[in-house]
Amino acid sequence: MLKYLLYPLAFLYGVIASLRNFLYDSKILKPTDFDIPIISVGNITVGGTGKTPHAEYLIDLLRKEFTIAFLSRGYKRKTKGFILSDQHSTISDIGDEPVQIKQKFPGITVAVCEKREKGIQKLLHNNASIDAIILDDAFQHRSVEPNINILLLDYTQPVFSDHLLPVGRLRESLKAFHRANFIIITKCPDEMKPIDQRVLKNKIDIRPYQNLFFTNIVYGEISPAEKGTVLFNDDLHHYTVLLVTGIGNPAPFKEYLEKQVGQIIHKKYPDHYAFKKDDLDEINTLFSQIEAKQKMIITTEKDLVRLRSVPDFPDDFFRNIYYIPIEIRFLDRTKDLFNKRIINYVRENKSNSQLHKK
Repeated sequence: MLKYLLYPLAFLYGVIASLRNFLYDSKILKPTDFDIPIISVGNITVGGTGKTPHAEYLIDLLRKEFTIAFLSRGYKRKTKGFILSDQHSTISDIGDEPVQIKQKFPGITVAVCEKREKGIQKLLHNNASIDAIILDDAFQHRSVEPNINILLLDYTQPVFSDHLLPVGRLRESLKAFHRANFIIITKCPDEMKPIDQRVLKNKIDIRPYQNLFFTNIVYGEISPAEKGTVLFNDDLHHYTVLLVTGIGNPAPFKEYLEKQVGQIIHKKYPDHYAFKKDDLDEINTLFSQIEAKQKMIITTEKDLVRLRSVPDFPDDFFRNIYYIPIEIRFLDRTKDLFNKRIINYVRENKSNSQLHKK
């Protein structure tokens, strides 16, 4: 019943979003164009589509040859304005994803700013040698004109029968597909049939200027949260696992674990959840109540970053906690094609390239 009461709000939301897009599409509102490659990674839904591992993939791809920066709005941070991160930046300062990326790639520039245009200007003012900037979750931020607009769609949560907020998960209508240069279907099955790919391609109505790719999640080895902890060699099927997640769509992660362990008790928190001392006590209590002799706590890499941010956590809290890092894998041997198109564009259009100067 409540869902039907929300339809008028969804209609109003759609009208406002469509009007805004019309103003930009008709050039009444003009986005800012910058002189270096701006790569946007975003989606049209709320919840997890895999933005962080795809952004990390781009960073790892480009950082060997280029000077790059990563710019985010810093979701749920407690600060305002432009902040340039360092190794001491906290989640309260810049948000969980920027902290994770700075920890994994300490050599790149990571910054946050609600206004992407201002953030880019600040980055270039601070470092004129930046070759390219990766924008996180910026598909709807049309005040900046990205050179490469990457749209992520979650295979496990199809958008074609979804509804606009607040009825459904859509931030805007599916007409927004046309703004993307690259469309990536994420979290696909390992063995995806060609006919399933063709069905999705037809539904999206891929245009000549667009590139369609399919990726899935590759899970790494279970790693201890505490450095120096000896990783067990026992069969995981003998273990009862307390799974702790605070991400948008934990279902694929849980499904993966269900094939590896004996039993799962899932403690689910909201997306981007800011863990508190009481939550750590709750997790410890739940873990102590598990009667199995072989037991452990498993969480995601992103959640581990947020768990570590809790001040005054118990000294032994991370003794039983493990995490599983994730990466993305391109299906059908399309990785080289994707890499080539991204690298060539940045190489030809970075600020000091001969082609750009011409």
